[in-house]
Amino acid sequence: MKQQLRLLFILVSANFFLFSSCNKEDNPPAPKTKTQLITQSSWKAKSATVNSAPYSLNACILDNIYIFTTAGNGTVDESVNVCAGAAAGITPFTWSFQVGETIIQLSTPLFQGGFNTVNLVSLSETELVVSFPYSPGPGVNVTVVVTFQH
Repeated sequence: MKQQLRLLFILVSANFFLFSSCNKEDNPPAPKTKTQLITQSSWKAKSATVNSAPYSLNACILDNIYIFTTAGNGTVDESVNVCAGAAAGITPFTWSFQVGETIIQLSTPLFQGGFNTVNLVSLSETELVVSFPYSPGPGVNVTVVVTFQH
């Protein structure tokens, strides 16, 4: 009887160590939400297009630092090169996703002369792409696409 109990103990112990030492498949982390992606770090404008043609952004826009927070607040830091007519320093804004997180509603445009509503083209760990219509003059309508990076 003692030998059977000992054998049973050895088998149970072996199974415990066998199954507990097996590596469980690492479950990949859940994908980040758009709020997590947009708020994880500050953004700087990288490039722009107007009607799909490359457009050179002014240095005063390229050095701006944009920060979005999870509380729906944000700031634009004009940094060193202040655009003409823009307020020097840091300008606060509020923001929210609209229409199934395809539109970003802003209390203050990201760019002087821009719009308070931009379309979210794409958002990843390292890149934010927005677009908006712009009318530089009567009867002229263009689509501006701006790419931001961390």
